[in-house]
Amino acid sequence: MKKSLFLIIFGCFSSLALAQVYEAGIFLGGSNYVGDIGRTNYIYPNKVAGAAFFKYNWNPRIALRATYSYLPIEGNDLDADTDFRRTRGLNFTNTIHELAVGLEYNFYEYDLSSDDKTWTPYILVELAAFNSKHVVSEPSPNQFLLQTKNSFAIPIGVGFKSKLMGPLAFALETKFRYTFNDDLDYTTDTIPNLNFGGNGSDWYMFTGVSLIYTFGRPACYTNGL
Repeated sequence: MKKSLFLIIFGCFSSLALAQVYEAGIFLGGSNYVGDIGRTNYIYPNKVAGAAFFKYNWNPRIALRATYSYLPIEGNDLDADTDFRRTRGLNFTNTIHELAVGLEYNFYEYDLSSDDKTWTPYILVELAAFNSKHVVSEPSPNQFLLQTKNSFAIPIGVGFKSKLMGPLAFALETKFRYTFNDDLDYTTDTIPNLNFGGNGSDWYMFTGVSLIYTFGRPACYTNGL
């Protein structure tokens, strides 16, 4: 009896350890920025952007997630909603490469191997490292030297995911990144021509749709053990 009980417990924990469900997928959508140039809309995707991700479903409510994102951003004062910015007429472009890890929390239990747990809204919180360009000098009037640098951001987001067919699912997601930088738009107080009143950290955002492939046998808990 003890031997049989031990085998049952061992089999269950082996399933938990080795047969968890994983997800991998790609996002396609749009990125935008909020800072000292152009519009101040937090959801206004205006550049084509993309991402790839991998998830480990710890349980039906919580997933651990890693994401790479390619996020071009731009700003143009001619699109702003204030007369001051439209009259000023500044514009810029930059490109962000981001790696993020974090936690995704499902409002409802999510398990594609079941019949009634195949969709849920969710929220996510991550820590991200990103690479972007910034201005380091002005060798000649209005000619600027750019270099890349690494920085950190705190992404937070909301989304909705649902099963399509078999192991395939889709998600709609919007993610906001708070940065600790004020120079995504190249503003700096060390160069007079680029000192245009930045007084707060920049944000960048991504809104898109993803295609998700789920693989790995359902874990012990999804089999009702």
